[in-house]
Amino acid sequence: MKRILSQHTTISILVLLLMLTLFVLVVSTPAWAFTIDKAPQDIDLTNTVFGYLSLLIFVIGYLFVLTEEFTRLRKSKPIIVAAGLIWLVVGIGYAVHGDTETAGIAVRHNILEYAELFLFLLAAMTFINMMEERNVFAALRSWLVLKDFSILQIYWITGTLAFFISPLADNLSTALLMGAVVLAVGNNYLKFVTVGCINIVVAANAGGAFSPFGDITTLMVWQKGMVQFEEFFRLFLPALVNWLVPALIMSCVVEKAPPAQHKEHQKQMKRGGITIILLFLVTIATSVMAHSILNMPPVLGMMTGLGVLKLYGYYLSQHEAVITDHGHIHHHHKDNIQDMRDIRGDHTDVVRRFDIFKVVERASWDTLMFFYGVVLCVGGLSTLGYLALLSDTLYGSLGTTWTNSLIGVISAVIDNIPVMFAVLTMNPVMNTNEWLLVTLTAGVGGSLLSIGSAAGIALMGQAQGTYTFMSHLKWSWAIALGYVLSILTHLWINGI
Repeated sequence: MKRILSQHTTISILVLLLMLTLFVLVVSTPAWAFTIDKAPQDIDLTNTVFGYLSLLIFVIGYLFVLTEEFTRLRKSKPIIVAAGLIWLVVGIGYAVHGDTETAGIAVRHNILEYAELFLFLLAAMTFINMMEERNVFAALRSWLVLKDFSILQIYWITGTLAFFISPLADNLSTALLMGAVVLAVGNNYLKFVTVGCINIVVAANAGGAFSPFGDITTLMVWQKGMVQFEEFFRLFLPALVNWLVPALIMSCVVEKAPPAQHKEHQKQMKRGGITIILLFLVTIATSVMAHSILNMPPVLGMMTGLGVLKLYGYYLSQHEAVITDHGHIHHHHKDNIQDMRDIRGDHTDVVRRFDIFKVVERASWDTLMFFYGVVLCVGGLSTLGYLALLSDTLYGSLGTTWTNSLIGVISAVIDNIPVMFAVLTMNPVMNTNEWLLVTLTAGVGGSLLSIGSAAGIALMGQAQGTYTFMSHLKWSWAIALGYVLSILTHLWINGI
């Protein structure tokens, strides 16, 4: 309790300090400063108190994000506060220079960009959560556990499935699914659990790099029109190299032993599981065609598919209910409920019918809200002029290939979402192959550290005490080798 109070006190103090700083800025600014006539395009706030204060706010907010594992403070909370404060500083900074229009236009543009991505991600998450609710993933997991594969076979099967499932499902869901299999069959083999989790993280991140639907960063690149849908698949071989190189190296320490004993029964998919998978595939195809052929935003196709899914959810709600019998839960067709009551007696009660809005509630709202904060924070720093300065420094001095290769290393420490959004906001002059390169590195660079991707962080929680930051770090050299070879593979196949 003391720890929680201390965290809340620290956060409150920081927020109050930042608000106080803003107040001081406003009241200390002479009234005549708001009448300065200066063209908006001539304003550069990077070397002003407004720029420095915005950087400070962003750094403080992101320090809380990086320490989420220790503070247990969800990363969306500090970054949303930081976003609001940064834009207040931006607005004041531009107003001081006589421009009361530019900041408002810029923030509305950023909110519109976020809205498109938010709705797309919400629709995709709902489909994935719907499959989970229908036991699609649980059925696959129990099938793998019950097949009595050897430890080495499980190592390769989970890695392969993670690589090929993550292009459609997000890498977080994929990692948790495959991680559950590794933990179920390998609880007596700690070394296997460690390298098995690392293998899944690398495979899930690599698989998500060659598909617009595999990661938020690839989705952003696709929606911006930097890379066409079919062009992402040119990253298949580089992504495969990124996974296979460390996977082959780590497989040398996997025990050649039978799986651990288990008592699990085969789980079956609920009614409609296959239909939902097919609806998801049709929705993806609709989004791709709407964007590629009609030049419409992909979110239109995703939201249309979500509407169809909700209609199907209505069908399920009318034909399926959940009943309890002395605490035991059973799924039955609606028409059979009365028969069940007659057979089992008054103790049998209808608990609820299927409700798709319960599925929507399970979306990763922390991720969606964090994404909002990131988009607005980076957009605010860009409006101040920092991203233009950073673009000149990196792309101007190091060159595009070296900078794009470095982006992946940066994303291992800083989340790849703000890194990629910053690159897209900079919009450096690059050809398609260079955009593919930065898409690859931003996607797979997070595998270098366990905290570098959502998949790694999730598995550290799932395999707590076995798969840790240090256990991952011991194999970072192998992952780094795969990272370098994947870049070279891309340059060899696709060119610069």
